[in-house]
Amino acid sequence: MGYKMNVGNLITTKEAAENLGISMRRVTALIKKGRLPSQQIGREHLIQKSDLELVRERKTGRPPKAKVEDGDANK
Repeated sequence: MGYKMNVGNLITTKEAAENLGISMRRVTALIKKGRLPSQQIGREHLIQKSDLELVRERKTGRPPKAKVEDGDANK
């Protein structure tokens, strides 16, 4: 068993959500999309604290819709 895990640097999805100011559901979605790496142990995903920086600077909410020019609306 040569693999060692540094548990001190791992946090739960709940802790990640609190740290990022987002919901646990959003953290799980980021993990599923591959934007936030995690290690799954049983049913829990554990995240390296340093990996939070990968998603910390993301924009919140949906991107704005493209504006339609006045003449383009009727085409």
